Amino acid sequence: MAKAKAKSKTKAKRPVKKPRVKSAPKKKRTQESDWRVACKSLADVRAQIDLFDQLITPLLCKRQYFVEQAANFKPSVAGVVVQSRVEEIVQKVRAIADGMKGDAATIERVYRAMIDAFTAAEQRHWRELHGGKSS
Repeated sequence: MAKAKAKSKTKAKRPVKKPRVKSAPKKKRTQESDWRVACKSLADVRAQIDLFDQLITPLLCKRQYFVEQAANFKPSVAGVVVQSRVEEIVQKVRAIADGMKGDAATIERVYRAMIDAFTAAEQRHWRELHGGKSS
């Protein structure tokens, strides 16, 4: 019996729980606070623009690649332009701009110019695929 009592006194120690330290509440990040930074000089502004140009240009090149791939599936050079698709894209990007508190009208103008340029590239690509034909 003495052994039984000795065992009970030498119970395995329970791990000590560390007290939870409350961290500061996480701030909800909004789209606006993620990218809008205060610039202190024109050089800061230009550095931000250059940074975004580095991000935008590769995306535009990829977009152009896929636009030109669409020429493989269109029956004619005239079929390259689908006005309903242009309007669908414009409405989507306007909504994105609105959500970011941007100027939707400016974004629309940029997209319409970009779509015009990409349409011309797609038409050139269509002609290359079809030996210069127009139909």
